[in-house]
Amino acid sequence: MDKQIVKTEKAPKPIGPYSQAVKAGNLVFVAGQVPIDPKTGTIIQGDIKEQTKRVLENIKAILEAANLSMDHVVKTSVFLKSMADFSKMNDVYATYFRSRPPARSTIQVGNLPPGAEVEIEAIAYAPA
Repeated sequence: MDKQIVKTEKAPKPIGPYSQAVKAGNLVFVAGQVPIDPKTGTIIQGDIKEQTKRVLENIKAILEAANLSMDHVVKTSVFLKSMADFSKMNDVYATYFRSRPPARSTIQVGNLPPGAEVEIEAIAYAPA
């Protein structure tokens, strides 16, 4: 199987031994993104809506580097520090997946990187 690394300067650099995304066959696996501003390399300050938007913009930039769009996403996993933020996160999330939204899991986690309220990973389908 052919495995290609996807990377872009328009999304945060990995802070460990992982790739922003990996394309394997017709699937693109986008690593979990937290609300890091790619220009500063730091987590943005802001409420869950602002953080969710930053995370989804990072995912969008990574997908664009793979010549894909948010319409190609077939599955996401959302990790929230607090389920009390579910509705507000969902309001922003819905603006990125207006029609034919992907399958999704949403999980409350014990902790995320300092200052992060949300992390999202995605799997996209790249047509041949």
